[in-house]
Amino acid sequence: MGIQSEELLQFYDIIEKGSIYSVYQPIVSMQDGLVMGYEALIRGPKDSNFHSPLTMFQFAEQHGELYKLEQLTREKAIQGSILEHPQQLLFINISSHVLYDPGFVPGKTLEILQKYGLRPNNVVFEITERTSIEDFSLAQKILAHYRKQGYRIAIDDAGAGYSSMQAIAELQPDFIKIDRSLIQDIHINKVKEYILETFVTFAQKMNISLIAEGIEHVDELTKLARLGVHYAQGFLLGRPQADPATIQDSLKMLIWQQRKVQGGHMTWAIGDLKTPVKVFDKKVPISEVADYFKKNQESVGAVIVSEEEPVGLMMRDRLFQQLAGQYAFSLFWNRTIDNIMDDSPLIVDEFISVEQVSQMATSRSIHHLYDLVIITSSGKMAGIASIRAILESITNVRMESARVANPLTGLPGNLQINRELNKRIHESKPFHVVYADLDYFKWFNDRFGFQKGDQLIQYTADIMQQAISVCGTPLDFVGHVGGDDFIAISSTDEPELLCQEMIRRFEMGVQMFYEDEEWEYVWDRSGNKVKSEGVTLSLSLVVCTCESPISLEHISQTAAALKKKAKAYPGSIYYFQNIG
Repeated sequence: MGIQSEELLQFYDIIEKGSIYSVYQPIVSMQDGLVMGYEALIRGPKDSNFHSPLTMFQFAEQHGELYKLEQLTREKAIQGSILEHPQQLLFINISSHVLYDPGFVPGKTLEILQKYGLRPNNVVFEITERTSIEDFSLAQKILAHYRKQGYRIAIDDAGAGYSSMQAIAELQPDFIKIDRSLIQDIHINKVKEYILETFVTFAQKMNISLIAEGIEHVDELTKLARLGVHYAQGFLLGRPQADPATIQDSLKMLIWQQRKVQGGHMTWAIGDLKTPVKVFDKKVPISEVADYFKKNQESVGAVIVSEEEPVGLMMRDRLFQQLAGQYAFSLFWNRTIDNIMDDSPLIVDEFISVEQVSQMATSRSIHHLYDLVIITSSGKMAGIASIRAILESITNVRMESARVANPLTGLPGNLQINRELNKRIHESKPFHVVYADLDYFKWFNDRFGFQKGDQLIQYTADIMQQAISVCGTPLDFVGHVGGDDFIAISSTDEPELLCQEMIRRFEMGVQMFYEDEEWEYVWDRSGNKVKSEGVTLSLSLVVCTCESPISLEHISQTAAALKKKAKAYPGSIYYFQNIG
């Protein structure tokens, strides 16, 4: 009893003195490798039994003091916030039990935000799985109140239990955080991959963003980027700390590379759609903006800037609605535009994909659904895009991708491959072509069936892209020639290392397709009996120095000759030759 009383006194002392602090773990965009926000993680005093947040929250719940601790936690998270610009988000954990606490006073969090210069649209309430939600109808009403104020909702630990699945269905959050148990080793676990694919498809249909938690290895990050997960969090990208995070350039490049490879150059950046727009300084009179709209009937909006950086948006209809009231004209006419502009418009970097911007734009409230999207370049004003232009471009890209992509792997087919090769030849800069072919694939398909054969083809496509992401450059390309033939086009300084990585990854995982069967001989395409342990990978590396003219035929003939040499050798191997 004495020890318990001492712990209780220590706990109350921590609450009274506010002697807890927040550290912040970055959440990174899988489109551009930039930090989209931070999860605030609480820590107790370093010399205390309550330094561990798990210990502290369990103790608070046992003694009926969870609300007091959560209130202090929210205030500390906001007080120490390290958000670097208004578009970043702060994820704050709240227990579902706190939602029902009589002391959970609406408006209290808003007061704290205003005190430290933040707004509700900077905050995401992350409902943790410490406890299950018992009354979903009440939770929906409470969270609807917060959503109206501008807060967003995340469900934590998805994939770790049934309760989180029910919470997703009932609460329809803005973000779903995928539990570490589903992320760990996802690059070698097909079951986990298929589960996550289902999450991605669901999220796309519901306009929900996915955040993968607990990423610790590059291969996990690569796989998640290829699967289309929106955001990533984990020790690989950044540990919890008190200062803003700096993401490694190598990881940014990997993420950017996967964005390019995934669409086979069919993914557009929002910067491709930017158009000019009228810009006003935030201190110009409202009357000047109104006069502009009167003289330019076709203009639907204008961007408000401060020193070339966009800070707001003024839509035409909204301005005239504001001025339509009985006294509004005289009240507002000579005031500056920053008094009535939308000071939290959607502002995106030019390199973010059109698909991601579309998701961000269409998840806005109905009142802002058709507002212009502001596009920046290195933080400066670059242009705007309309919702119509965004949706039309997505339709066009999907139609073109469907027309030219391989239906099994989704990789670009021969039309895109030829375009890419011709583009490289015309640029007259050094590049490398890797042709990949599976040995004894027909034997494998006959023995294990076409479904396993398709899986092996998909696996080969995966390892090609993974190797490119690790050893290649951002503008590299992977295509599917057809059947069991693939091509990679790269500008890496170490093309042999790229081939070695493809072989290493192939050999590391191909055994899982054999279902523990054993054999001594396989049969080649001509029906000849060959002593082999199974399917192997033959690579032809054509190093195009471009010091003299080359052609598609020259590349193709060289690759065919190298392929013949590689197939004559038992096991996975590559041969290379310089041309041009």
